[in-house]
Amino acid sequence: MTTEKINTTDESEVEQFLTFELAGEFYGVEILAVQEIRGWEPVREIPNTPDFIKGALNLRGSIVPIIDLRERFGMESVEYSAITVVIVLSVKVADDTHIMGIVSDTVSDVVDINKGDIKQAPKLGSKIDTRYMQGMYIGKEHMIMLLDVDKLLNLEEIESIVGI
Repeated sequence: MTTEKINTTDESEVEQFLTFELAGEFYGVEILAVQEIRGWEPVREIPNTPDFIKGALNLRGSIVPIIDLRERFGMESVEYSAITVVIVLSVKVADDTHIMGIVSDTVSDVVDINKGDIKQAPKLGSKIDTRYMQGMYIGKEHMIMLLDVDKLLNLEEIESIVGI
């Protein structure tokens, strides 16, 4: 894993994002939300849940729901492989914090991004849901869709399904 440095004069204006791939596209989540990165391992399936909820795993005594972002975004499902990872995230809602995992094809880099370089999420019409996006960043090699973890995981919906 490498770290891409962006030229900036004010360190307080820089945020770090963990980038990862889904179907050949790059996404990022704020590094402060990331608790750990794990290789894929089988999870305990939870009956009567949407397809994008793969199940739950025991993480040092905590039950952690696992969300497949490919399915959450309506992308084609793929077989999990040796490079499939689970990014364990800390999600804050009001004064409460929950731990959840997201499945991604692979983890890429940690990128330093100047806040001024984050572009607003494009308005793509009512058929494409951009509410999960914090913004877009155009890097040297590719464009990165920056995700808003708290909105992406729709905690109210997941709480009602898995009872976290």
